[in-house]
Formats: sequence, C-alpha cells, structure tokens
Amino acid sequence: MKAQTQFGVKGKLVPRYVGPYEILEKINPVTYRVALPPVMEYMHNVFHVLMFRDYLQDPLHVIEPIHVLLKDDYTYEKKPIQIVNRHIKRLRNKEIPLVKIDWQNHEETYVTWETEEDMIK
Repeated sequence: MKAQTQFGVKGKLVPRYVGPYEILEKINPVTYRVALPPVMEYMHNVFHVLMFRDYLQDPLHVIEPIHVLLKDDYTYEKKPIQIVNRHIKRLRNKEIPLVKIDWQNHEETYVTWETEEDMIK
C-alpha cells in the first residue's frame, strides 16, 4: 500500500504532498510507519492518517523524488532565480512595488509575489 505525505509547508503554489511512499507498518488505527527515501533519513517516519492522501496506482505514472538539500533543522534555502514580472499595488495612500520571483529548489515552476523591498535585502 502507498500513500502521499502532507508536510507543514503551506502556500498557494507550494506542493502540499510529497511521495508516494510505501507504508511499512500500521502502528495503530490512525498511525502508520512510512518508508522514506535516504535523503529524509533523519526525519521521523511515523505519521497520522490525516497527513495522508490516497494514491491511485497508475503504471504509467512514474514519480521521481525531489532532491532538496536539507539543513539540520529540516529547512532548506530558497534562492530566487529571476524576476518574472513587476507590479505596483495601489492602496488609498500608498503604492507598494511588487515583483514576481521564480524560485530555485522546486521541481516545477514555483513563483510568488514578493515586495521589492524584501527582495533587495
């Protein structure tokens, strides 16, 4: 049996699930041990069922794992690749310059709107 795991990273364009990974053992009715890849060997491999999503097996669907270099605290550094677009958000008394950034360390295109001031820092 396989399942995809949900992690705490949230956002509109962020992948919400990683996997599929094989379920090794049912610990109790709501907790399962999952076979994680070597890149995630230091991560706790026991998950609650609410963090899973059913995986419908398709022999033509091959998923390659994403290789992201994790730090000791299981975070990774996002690096901007390029500015894709610019926009000025107009409020009543203020104008906020925004830039659309294409980020590195993601399998698919991952872009977000950030304030230009934050990106200069």
